Amino acid sequence: MIFPVRPPARRIAALFGTVALALAAGGCGDGTDNGSATDKVTSITALDYYTDEAEHAQWSERLSACGKTVGVKVKHSSVPGPSLVPKVLQQASSRTLPDLLMLDNPDLQQIAQSGALTPLDQYGIDSSGFAKGILSAGTYKGKVYGLAPTVSTIALVYNKDMLSQAGVAVPRTWDELKAAAAKLTRPGRYGMAVDANATFEGSWQFLPFLWSNGGDEKRLDTPQAAQALQLWVDLVKSGSMSKSVLNWNQADLHDQFVAGKAAMMVNGPWRIPAMNETKNLHWGVAPIPVPRAGQTPVTPLGGEVWTVPQNASKAKQEKAAQVVACLNDPANMLAQAKQRFTVPSRTAVAAQYAQQVPSMAAFVKSVEEARSRTSELGVKWPKAATGIYTAIQLALTGEQTPQEALKHAQQIATSS
Repeated sequence: MIFPVRPPARRIAALFGTVALALAAGGCGDGTDNGSATDKVTSITALDYYTDEAEHAQWSERLSACGKTVGVKVKHSSVPGPSLVPKVLQQASSRTLPDLLMLDNPDLQQIAQSGALTPLDQYGIDSSGFAKGILSAGTYKGKVYGLAPTVSTIALVYNKDMLSQAGVAVPRTWDELKAAAAKLTRPGRYGMAVDANATFEGSWQFLPFLWSNGGDEKRLDTPQAAQALQLWVDLVKSGSMSKSVLNWNQADLHDQFVAGKAAMMVNGPWRIPAMNETKNLHWGVAPIPVPRAGQTPVTPLGGEVWTVPQNASKAKQEKAAQVVACLNDPANMLAQAKQRFTVPSRTAVAAQYAQQVPSMAAFVKSVEEARSRTSELGVKWPKAATGIYTAIQLALTGEQTPQEALKHAQQIATSS
């Protein structure tokens, strides 16, 4: 899961203004096609942030296949995750946007707000059968601008052998989690591990605990939010979770887990290939524990949406839209999910996938109730995320109580 670093807010605002002026002056989106008919378009460009050689090759292959289906060659390029949003805003300003653009789903809001994207309904793309939360991730002001072929979320990953040897059942509630983590902890091994670092990854990992307890990013200084943060504080104070989680990212969690230094962790399905390759590691996946028995965890949606940017050629936009439709057809969804260990975005396809790939069943189940990080705050989400990870740092270091830390978080989230 990639979490691009956002540019400073003032820079984003300035770029928004520049982009809006350029789009208005340049007539982007006015329906002109420079005299080109759709069937005369022979190539389109695509941009994403998959710079990893293997993943870039996978996407190039899939884009090429869909391009061939619709009769165009797709020229695929990638830039590092932190560079994508600034590059896209600059391209919008200079009217040099790619024909096909992939965005991390939380970034869609700010790019759509800038006027750089076209609504997908104008191309007749079928968005039926998508889980509600997934469709929300690609929606801005009631219109769908992006569709994700597959998505991801997080769950509780546990070492089967360690739980069995300790006589511990897979925890389902917060009380069971605390008890299990304590019993699993011993010299050289912690019972539980989370990513609590000072980035959006830390906020992402905290959201299931916040949301499942009735907390909300619109108001962070609530008793429900404080109770969720207190759980993490208690795990660290009791010694069931290392204080080093303040610096660990999701890759570090994986390393601790496969090395036998953590019996349980919160992580995503993108770790499955590496866990499968680890000799003598017997692992399982379960939903993230909830405050009370019988509740369903609410987890955040990860994954990327494919969009059709504004440009001067309507013909190219239509070809790009056909590629988006191809990427999101059921057969391609299923193939991508199996290749990348992600969850198909159409509910019926996801159910089929869970039967075929049992190790993904818990993630499929969690996606059913998963939420987009921008569903409540839209473009204001990054400020709330900053407030959340700041509060986590303050509380887990003991510098502030959860209540004090979350009051500070709310101030960050609502600052101008």
